[in-house]
Amino acid sequence: MVLSRLEKIDSLQAFGQWLQEPHEWVGGFDFPFGLPRELVEHLGWPTTWRECIAHYASLSRADIRTTFAAFCDARPVGGKFAHRAFDKRAGSSPSMKWVNPPVAYMLHAALPLLIDAGVDIPGLHAGDERRVALEAYPGLLARELVGNRSYKSDDKAKQTPERLIARKDLITALEHGQTRLGLRLKLTHAQRDALVDDASGDSLDAVLCLVQAAWAQRQGAPRYGLPEALDPLEGWIVTA
Repeated sequence: MVLSRLEKIDSLQAFGQWLQEPHEWVGGFDFPFGLPRELVEHLGWPTTWRECIAHYASLSRADIRTTFAAFCDARPVGGKFAHRAFDKRAGSSPSMKWVNPPVAYMLHAALPLLIDAGVDIPGLHAGDERRVALEAYPGLLARELVGNRSYKSDDKAKQTPERLIARKDLITALEHGQTRLGLRLKLTHAQRDALVDDASGDSLDAVLCLVQAAWAQRQGAPRYGLPEALDPLEGWIVTA
């Protein structure tokens, strides 16, 4: 598998425009594609995916925070958040979490753009089969390769030599194909340096999503490696 280039998109508007371009791709996107069924049913929201996401998109961030905080406040310590069926397996944050990381807001901002662009979302929403969008999670693949070692931080004070070494080890493991996905990543020296030097980890996370999407493309349509039994409201993280 060859990384041809890294392309940065600087705004949600530009991201939405990119999604609508007439290219063919299978993409892995690092934000949730669904909310926990337990949460949706408790709130009395629509339990079909398209209608649920339309309702969610109609809310303000303040509405989301207030609603989700009230849900959590009514639950016991250790079980505040509702989870999707695969969160524990993937090690992913609950998609209703609005802080650290604010994935609920990421879903709110980005997922409607996929729907508006008419892309195909296997297991959830039929669309243009030339543009296939899958929920990816770089942390899942990173943990397989370097365990729980941290390899990134947005805080410059925390961009330590230890995280630099972890990025180098992660990249080396990807190049050697040391994953259960059976793929080897080919990089130029300049690309490798760019991935190492980006201490925020954004570039490396994009490459990890690329590897997950490449595995899914190998599995092929219509499921792209997603399980037949996935919940059509919650979705699934590819390779989980």
